[in-house]
Amino acid sequence: MHAQPHEKCDLLSIQRQTLANSIARWTETTHRLETSVPGLLLVRYEAPTQPSSGVYEPCICLVAQGAKRVVLGDDEYVYDANHYLISSVGLPVVANVVEASPEVPLLGLALKLDMRMLAQMLVDSNLPASRPVSRASCSGRGMRVNEVSMPLLNAFQRLLDLLDNPHDVPVLSPLIHKEILYRLLVGEQGHYLRQLVSTGSHGFQIARAIDWLKNNFIQPLKIDSLARQIGMSTSTFHYHFRAMTSMSPLQYQKWMRLHEARRLMFMEHLDATSAAFQVGYESPSQFSREYRRQFGTPPLRDIKNLHSSQPDAPSAESATA
Repeated sequence: MHAQPHEKCDLLSIQRQTLANSIARWTETTHRLETSVPGLLLVRYEAPTQPSSGVYEPCICLVAQGAKRVVLGDDEYVYDANHYLISSVGLPVVANVVEASPEVPLLGLALKLDMRMLAQMLVDSNLPASRPVSRASCSGRGMRVNEVSMPLLNAFQRLLDLLDNPHDVPVLSPLIHKEILYRLLVGEQGHYLRQLVSTGSHGFQIARAIDWLKNNFIQPLKIDSLARQIGMSTSTFHYHFRAMTSMSPLQYQKWMRLHEARRLMFMEHLDATSAAFQVGYESPSQFSREYRRQFGTPPLRDIKNLHSSQPDAPSAESATA
């Protein structure tokens, strides 16, 4: 006997509230908790936040209560209790909490996606690798917002339940992670994820380039060489890189350098000149100009403002949840 639409809606609401209660219990004394489940972060915000920039690594972000906005280039993504967000590669974004209060806080989670596991699942399953995608239609960003489903909420609830049974985490968390990846692969945007891990696809090639840039942004960037490395012409590389990230490769490198310099000044107390040289700049004055253009204020003043207003350090690695 199949459930009626209103019954499904009620069940979804109950499951969502159960998940919210679990997140609330674990975040009673902190607004950000790195859990014992690998890659699982829980967050709680009791007020809207100002927009802040960072990098969304491959992850799924879900809120059981409240709402958050993420801006990638000219595109805006809002995810709430009815929608989740997928970031498929390291993406430079500006994000902020838009719905939260002490009475109804934002309660959310983020799970880093194991793209190697995703690729292996594609090999082991009978799912098609990806749809053929034309140059004209391959203009989507590396980020998607989709409707939350009962199976996905259920899987996340079971993942949170493991926190009460730490001995189960090493054995069961990889299995639930795999189930979540499967739900994503067969979901609304599954064809897009499949393209990202299908060897030879444009998405796979750009993901390789992004990984290289994240690990080598200090080095001088030779566009022609990187394009050859991933098997693309320079013009095709530029087109698909911008389509996925909203930036050119050089802009992406600059973003990574500036955010790492900001982290070094905040966390490791480097001065602006030392931070500039450490992330690959040869001219401190150029660094200061580009830093001010990116963050709206000179390095020294920006770091002072961060120390006085933010409990957590900025990070070039993760801005999720």
